Amino acid sequence: MEKLDPKTDGATVDIVDTNIENLKELFPDVFTEGKIDFDTLREVLGDYIDDRQERYSFTWNGKSLARRIAQTPSTGTLRPCPEESVNWDTTQNLFIEGDNLEVLKLMQKSYHKKVKMIYIDPPYNTGKDFIYPDNFRDNIKNYLELTGQTDEEGRKLSSNAETSGRYHTDWLNMMYPRLKLARNLLRDDGVIFISIDDTEVANLRKLCDEVFGEENFIDCIIWKKRYGGGAKEKYLVTVQEYILMYAKSEGDLDEIYIPLDDASIERYYTQRDNNYPIRGPYRTHPLEATKSMGERRNLVFPIIGPDGKEILPKRQWLWSTERVIEATAKDELAFIKDRDGQWTVHTKQYLKDENGIIRKGKSFSLIDDIYTQHGTNEIIDLFGNAQVFPFPKPSDLILRLLQIGLNDQKDAIVLDFFAGSCSTAHAALRLNISEEYQCKFIMIQLPEQCDETSDAFQEGFTTITDIGKERIRRVIKKIEAEQEQKANEEKGKLLSTNEDMPELDLGFKVFKLDSSNIIPWDADFDNLEHILFTSVENIKLERKKEDVLYELLLKYGLDLAVPIQERKIAGKTVYIIGAGALIVCLDDKITLDTVEGIAKLRDELKPEVMRVVFKDSGFKDDVVKTNTVQILRHAGIEDVRSL
Repeated sequence: MEKLDPKTDGATVDIVDTNIENLKELFPDVFTEGKIDFDTLREVLGDYIDDRQERYSFTWNGKSLARRIAQTPSTGTLRPCPEESVNWDTTQNLFIEGDNLEVLKLMQKSYHKKVKMIYIDPPYNTGKDFIYPDNFRDNIKNYLELTGQTDEEGRKLSSNAETSGRYHTDWLNMMYPRLKLARNLLRDDGVIFISIDDTEVANLRKLCDEVFGEENFIDCIIWKKRYGGGAKEKYLVTVQEYILMYAKSEGDLDEIYIPLDDASIERYYTQRDNNYPIRGPYRTHPLEATKSMGERRNLVFPIIGPDGKEILPKRQWLWSTERVIEATAKDELAFIKDRDGQWTVHTKQYLKDENGIIRKGKSFSLIDDIYTQHGTNEIIDLFGNAQVFPFPKPSDLILRLLQIGLNDQKDAIVLDFFAGSCSTAHAALRLNISEEYQCKFIMIQLPEQCDETSDAFQEGFTTITDIGKERIRRVIKKIEAEQEQKANEEKGKLLSTNEDMPELDLGFKVFKLDSSNIIPWDADFDNLEHILFTSVENIKLERKKEDVLYELLLKYGLDLAVPIQERKIAGKTVYIIGAGALIVCLDDKITLDTVEGIAKLRDELKPEVMRVVFKDSGFKDDVVKTNTVQILRHAGIEDVRSL
C-alpha cells in the first residue's frame, strides 16, 4: 500500500513545477536532461525578448523574493470549526480564518479556475494600516507567531509608517504574491475588483497590469464615497476612492449588463405613453446618427411626421426602413421639435420589454449614489455601535459590483481575501434574496487582535474575525426573521408559487489555518529516539478525524463544501466524499469486513474514479493491511493510500 508522503502529498501545488510542465508542453525542445536551456529558449522566442538595459519595467526592492514566496508551497491545513459555523451540514459558503497568503496557496488545487469574481479591500497603505512580513522559510510558523498562537508574547502586526524608508516597497511585497495566487483561482471569464485610494492607486494599476495583463484592464471605477469634505483638506476636497476592475481574460468576458437601480429609473425613465404600464415608462434617444457611418444609402429615407410632412436626416438614420416601419406600428417612435420648431425623430427605450420584464443596462464607471455612511449605518443596525468596525464598505457598493462581476451568472463563487467585517458576504446574501441568485461566498481574514481599549473589544470581540463571523450570523438571523414575517403576511392569500425558486443558503462553514495534522519524518541525532517511538502514529495527538479529513480534501483538490456522507461499515466510520470520489477510514483495528464493505461501494456509487485512504496504523494486523490492497484492486479501485 502506497503511503502519502508529507513532503509531496502533504504540500500544496508547487507552482514552479506546474509552470515548468506547461513550458515543456509548449517548448519541449528547450529542455536538456530535464533542465531549461535558456539560449535555446531565447532562439525560440525570437524578437519577443527585450534584453536592452534601459527598457520600460515596473520593479522594486524585494520583487523577486515576493515572486518566490508566491511559488513556495504551503505545508499548512485548514481545520474545520463546526461549533462556530451556521448550518454546517448544508451550507456551501466558507469563512476561513488565517493569513490570506497561506490560505490562497492551500486553495490552489481545490479552487483552480472556479472563482467567478474576486473583490478585495486591502490595506490602503495610509501609514496606519498594518503590513505584516511574509516569512519565506516558514509562513505557517510566521502566522502562528504573529497572531500570538505559539509565542506567549506574540509579535505585533506593525504599521507601515511613511518614514520607514520602505513605504511603497513593503506594501507591494505584501500585495504581489497574493494577487498572483488569486489570479490562478479565477475562471477564464472571471473578474477582480480592488478598492484603493490615491496613496497606492498608481502602483496598484502597474502591479495589476503585470499580474493580469494590460490588455485585461477593464476600468477604473470612481466611487464618490461621501457628500462633501471637511476642514482637514489642505487643497482640494477629496470625495472619491477607486475600484480597479481587471478580467482574467478580456476575450472570454461576455458583454456586461446589470439590472437598473431605482435611482436610475427615477432619473432617466420619466415619460409615459399608451404602452404604460405593460412596458413601463420610457426614455428617448435620437434616431439620427451623430456622425456619418459610411455610404449607406439604405439608411437615408423620409419618415412621415405628426403633421404629415416628410422628415429627412442630415446624415442618416440608425435604423433601416423595415425597422422603422415595425417601430411605428408598435408606437416606439417619438417626435420632438427642436429649437427651430422642426420635427426630430427619437426612439423610445422602454423600461420593460413586451413581456413586462425590466430591461438591463450598462453600468457607469462612476458610482455616486452610495456613501460610506451607508456602511456605517449597517454596522449600527446590526451591532448598535458604529465603532465596532469603523468605515466598512457598504454592502450596497459591493452588491453593485456583484451585479457587474457575476453578469447574470446565478450560481457562482465570490471570493474576498481581505474580508474585514464581511460586507461582501452581506452583499452576497442580499443578492441571493433579491435576484434569485445562488452565489456562494468565500471570506478570508487574518485574526488580527482588537485593541483592548477599542469598542469592539469592550463588546466582546477579541479579533477582527470575530466581528466578521458575528456579522454574518446577525445578517442571517435578520433575513430569517424577514422571511418568517413575509410568510405570515402571505398566509391565506392566493399566491402563485414558483417551484423553480432557488433555496436560500443561509449558513457558512468556518475553517482555521493551522500546521499540518500529519507529523513529518524529520529525524536527526537529537530527536531520533523520540521519532522512532512516535512514527507509528503519525497524526498529531490533539487533532481530530475531521481535521485530517479536510486536509485530505485539500490535498486531493476537492471543494471544502463537497457533500460528505458518514456511514458505519462493520463497526467502523467510513467517510464517503463527493458521491464516492474519495473514501476515507481513519479508525483503528480495521478488519477485512470493513475493507470488503468499502469494495462494495464501488458498484453502489459508480464514481468515475474512486480513491481510498486509511490510517497506516489503523489495520488490525499486517495480514489485513496486505490483503486490503488486493481486495480493493479486485473491485476496480487502484488508488489506495495510507497516511
